[in-house]
Amino acid sequence: MIYQKYMKSALQLARKGEGLTRPNPPVGAIVVLNNEIVGTGYHRKVGCDHAEVAALKNAGTLAQGATIFVTLEPCSTVGRTPQCTDAILKAGIKKVVVSVRDPNPKHAGRGIALLKHAGVEVLEGVCADEGKALITPFAKWITKGMPYVTLKLGMTIDGSIADFQDGSKWITGAKSRATVQAMRRRADAVCVGSGTARIDNPSLLPRPALGRTPYRVVFDTNCNLPDNLTIFNDVHNANTIVVAGPDASVAKIEALKVKGVNVWQVPIENGRISLKSFMQKMGEFGVLHALIEGGGEIAESLTRHQLVDEFVFFVAPLLLGGVSKKSFAGNGWLLEEAPRLVFKQIKKSGEDIMIRAVRRNEQLQV
Repeated sequence: MIYQKYMKSALQLARKGEGLTRPNPPVGAIVVLNNEIVGTGYHRKVGCDHAEVAALKNAGTLAQGATIFVTLEPCSTVGRTPQCTDAILKAGIKKVVVSVRDPNPKHAGRGIALLKHAGVEVLEGVCADEGKALITPFAKWITKGMPYVTLKLGMTIDGSIADFQDGSKWITGAKSRATVQAMRRRADAVCVGSGTARIDNPSLLPRPALGRTPYRVVFDTNCNLPDNLTIFNDVHNANTIVVAGPDASVAKIEALKVKGVNVWQVPIENGRISLKSFMQKMGEFGVLHALIEGGGEIAESLTRHQLVDEFVFFVAPLLLGGVSKKSFAGNGWLLEEAPRLVFKQIKKSGEDIMIRAVRRNEQLQV
């Protein structure tokens, strides 16, 4: 139990880095000597000290003969920073407690084997479920080359995301909206369709940001959005990405680039942006976790192409009925072909209900 206590503290530290470390995973570490925490650290962003090094520096000479708890197997290769296994050995650490192994097939088990060979005791699997959940986006990215995709929808109890005049502020309550801001802080990219961008003119930034500036992505096949939108004109232009088709207006693309906005032209499939091509490009860009916030056409297309890893629904006790805008656009599915979901979490969110779900055949840890 004492090992779980320290590992849970390391996991809590690691979550401070969510949304900041791309393309690295968030990692936390704690150094313990004689049942006292003598050093803590977490990976703050790419290029900064890894969690183990930060914790060892914080511990100083007290690391000699101590135990280090780390949420992810220590790295054993040199990249932007030195390998953590060397730092652990030089500090005189006696025991390493690891939550999960590195999911990178090229590195998995290598750091642990190196430490054991050097005479360091290694214990694996402490709080493994929580450790896997923490690095789920990184695990998908490093093995599949694409980001982990969360589709978030705020809807009425009858499945509407806006009324027949496109009104949507606000369907869900304050607590649900605050939870969405926290989700934005954990994501590397926040994505919406052109309809949502045009009607709501969102900043797509978390509030409060707490140092996070996720990429803001809008799907706009022909680059028809007005150029006065917030995402094109604030101080974070360099983090705005417009996803357009190959035949989008050259003049409009150049006008966006002059503003500092990124424009990605991707192939078209059946008259729409190829979302799989887009996700592959996101992976190449180092995006680990993409949060999709609608609208209905994007939600339907992502779901139909089985590109959603996790669904998060905020359901309000509200009815719109009629020809209101549905959460999933188009003609839908025949019953025997409809996507089947498994509920992972259901809880109250103020007056709303929050539901986390995955596809029935989804095997990723969430």
